[in-house]
Formats: sequence, C-alpha cells, structure tokens
Amino acid sequence: MAVGMSRPREAHAAVVRACEPPGTAGEPDGSRELGAVGTGIDPDDLPDGLVVADETGRVICFNSAAARITAVPRAAALGRSLEHALPLEDLKGRRWWPLTDPYGGLATRVGQPERNLLLPGGREVLVSARYVREHPTGPVRRVVISLRGTEARRRNERSHAELIATVAHELRSPLTSVKGFTATLLAKWERFTDDQKRLMLETVDADAGRVTRLIAELLDISRIDSGRLELRRQPVDLSAAVERHIQALTASGQTPDRFLVRTCQPLPAVWADPDKVDQVLGNLLENAVRHGEGTVTIEVAPAPAKSDEKGTAVTVSDEGPGIPEESMGRVFTRFWRGSKRGGTGLGLYIVKGIVEAHGGTITVGRGPGGGAEFRFILPVSAPAYMV
Repeated sequence: MAVGMSRPREAHAAVVRACEPPGTAGEPDGSRELGAVGTGIDPDDLPDGLVVADETGRVICFNSAAARITAVPRAAALGRSLEHALPLEDLKGRRWWPLTDPYGGLATRVGQPERNLLLPGGREVLVSARYVREHPTGPVRRVVISLRGTEARRRNERSHAELIATVAHELRSPLTSVKGFTATLLAKWERFTDDQKRLMLETVDADAGRVTRLIAELLDISRIDSGRLELRRQPVDLSAAVERHIQALTASGQTPDRFLVRTCQPLPAVWADPDKVDQVLGNLLENAVRHGEGTVTIEVAPAPAKSDEKGTAVTVSDEGPGIPEESMGRVFTRFWRGSKRGGTGLGLYIVKGIVEAHGGTITVGRGPGGGAEFRFILPVSAPAYMV
C-alpha cells in the first residue's frame, strides 16, 4: 500500500483494474493482469479478505476472499459505500462505520486494530482497517480493510478451553490426595504407626510427582507451540538410552522377556538433547507396555535408504490390537488417548514436537505383530559451534 501514498491516482486506477471482474468499467478482459502488474500482486491471491474504499467512501476493491468470508458477492459490493457494502456492527449492536467515522474523525488516526464484528445474520468476522493519507494529517484518500474468518480463532479457543479442563481434571485428584494425607498426618500424627505414616508419605510423594510431570508437559506444550523449545545437543548413544529405559521398566516389575532389542551397527553419530530423547523413548515404551500386548520390540538402526534421511531410526512396536486406521491421523494431536482412557493425552503431541525440533520425523503404523509401531528418525547433526 506504500505505492499508493506517493501516487494515489495511479494506484487508485490500478486497484480498480485489479479488483473489478474482467470486462467491467469498459476494461478489456486482460485488465486483471494489468492491475496485478500495477500493484505487485493480484488481490485474489491474498489469503485474507481485502476491501478498499476511495476518498468518497465507495468500494473500489473487493477480492474473492472478502466475498467468501462475508458471503457478499463482489458485484454487490463494488461501487457502493462502505456502510452499505459492509454493514458491520460491534458486539453491542452499534453500527461500526458511523461509530468509527474514518473520513471525518481525528486527522491523526492511522486505522483501527483488529476486532470481532458482526455482519447481518450474526456472521462474525475479524476486521482491521488502515487509513491511507497523502501526508500524516491530510484527508483520507483510501480506507484499506482486512477481513479474516473466525474459524481458526474459535478452534484455538476450543483447544485452550479443552486444555484447561483437562489440566484441572488431572490436577484435582493428586492435589486432593496430597491435601487429605497431609492434613490427616498433621492432625493425627501420634495415632499412626511408622508403616502407616510411610505409606501415606509415599502416596503423597507419588501424587506430587504426578503434578510435577503434568506441569512439565504444559511447559513443553507452551514451548513447542511458540517455537521456543531449547535443545542442548551432545553426542547421544541411542542404543544405550534404550537399554537404560528397559532396565528401569524391568526394575519396576516388567519381566525382561517382555522386551526384544535389535541394534544394527554401525550407527550414524547423533547429536541431540539427551533429556529430550529420554522423554521420547520413555513415552513410546510406556505406551507400548501399558496399551500393547505381547513382546515389545525396539529396533535401533540407520535410517532406511528409502526415507531420504541420513540418521538413526528407532522403532518401537508391540503385538497388541494396534491403532485403528481411522485414528492414525489423530495420534499426534492433543488429547488423543485411543480406546483406553488414562493420562492427559498430551504425550505423543509432545513427542512429535521434540522429534521435529531436532529436525527429525516420526510416523505411526501397524507392526509385524499386528500392534502399533512408532518410528522416529533423528538426523545426523552437530552443535552450532562445530558447523
């Protein structure tokens, strides 16, 4: 839009050519291409709705995205006043254009920030406006309006609401337990035997650990969503990491013959964040043990040649019922729990975020034994100071 500030008349004509349908206003069929050259881009190529009004308040541009978002045909909007082409109201029912008065208001205003407004029939749109002047306090030569649908924001709001509800539910049980046991111990300490005290304190410790893990998951989600997940890369021996997790699982009661480990040497050197790799392995192995059946097979090998990636692949599979085909596309989304309840449903979402933060990939499918098969590939990499 900066071009229009230096040559408003020429830019005005270019916008009209770019936004009017072919053959209108006496222009030949090629007018849209001429307009696209004059403005640098065809307005119909923009992902958001674009509406432009001239110095008289008449609409001279109404792109296809604006027609889709507002359900107002282009032909019904072009040439009409803004107030009639876009009869917007705020959430209190006040008419928007008389309220903001873009042409007669303060000369120092530069536009309107994005806000939620309503069209007739209750259709919601996100609207922002820019007032284009030849000089800072001069008259408004054009009003440029950007329109966006509210579907993405509503999905985001629903996701946040669901996350809050899940967290509240998951926190309630352990915190109730912690509060109950500590209050009981403080009030009746002398009445309990040492064994009873130990049992209650162990329960409190386990529930506190559960709360700590949930908070860590929330922090991971926040960092993944904002692209701020920090990685402290160093050499990682993936086969040794797998062995450590299996030893921990057997120490907690799993039988050693439940696990089968295959390692194909030599393995490419992998530089990764060992704590994050442990988080990925722990989640996948725990899921296989908890939700799968039979032998849990873990294979550590160079990435398959057909994957076009140079790195190390880790595959975890079981012999359980597996994941239904219709659910495989949702496995790595938030709150997916499969056929069995339990947990927050955030683990695999975090696993995918961690793997992708390393530049790797993760897939899910059906294993040779019929159960679920997860495979992640960590590419060959090195710390920045070695590049």
